[in-house]
Amino acid sequence: MKQFSLRISVVLIVGLSLTACQQRTVRPGTSPDTTGNLGSPLVQPSPADVYIGLSGAYLREGLLTEAFKNAQKAVIADPSSSNAHYAQALVHQRLGQLDQADTSFRRSISLDARNPVALNAYGSFLCAQQSYEDADAHFRRALNNPLYTTPWLAWHNAGSCNERAGDIDRAESDYRAALRTNAGFAPSLLAMAKISFETGSYLSARGYLQRFAEVASHTAESLWLGFRTENQLGDKNQMASYSLKLRAKFPDSDQAKYLKSIE
Repeated sequence: MKQFSLRISVVLIVGLSLTACQQRTVRPGTSPDTTGNLGSPLVQPSPADVYIGLSGAYLREGLLTEAFKNAQKAVIADPSSSNAHYAQALVHQRLGQLDQADTSFRRSISLDARNPVALNAYGSFLCAQQSYEDADAHFRRALNNPLYTTPWLAWHNAGSCNERAGDIDRAESDYRAALRTNAGFAPSLLAMAKISFETGSYLSARGYLQRFAEVASHTAESLWLGFRTENQLGDKNQMASYSLKLRAKFPDSDQAKYLKSIE
């Protein structure tokens, strides 16, 4: 069968639940570090927190004007809050205001150099600008914080960025690290299925796709990848199963249209 090469889109994942950030504000005059230089400093509640939460909620709903207003209010309420500037950076980025986003990310990190959420988000931002080495350095800085509660996000983003940069070996290593910290993280399972397929490890690709299907709903990309994988393995029944699901769930997708043209 003629092969149709469709790369699964690389997704750089940034948490938008701003109220769940691990760091808030280090208050002047408080102890600069109560964790033995391992994690982030002891933090105090900030008057910016309510606006940060609102900005994140509006951003998730695509209400950019309200997200922007609340991010601005957060910075006004507490200019020393790392997460207030992080929230502002995310809104600027969504609005396509890249210079302003870069400035806000840098300000956020200058206020808390160990804020893993901001470091991960800025790494994703830099990767999108093709600043791959700088992006990778920020992912590693996020991962150096042992108090980071979702390290698989930074590991996955590091893998995605290395994949974009063409370093497949390093990307695979990062995806595997993400799965060591969260074995059911769907984006990394799908990424590993794709890499396994592209390197000819079809049984591994099948295994990763099976694990992916246990924790997430199939996408057009994953179903198409499954179809191609089973074609390589010679399992006609599984090929038919993937084909039926792809055409039923995503009839207007490019993958379904191509599948129709070759069957």
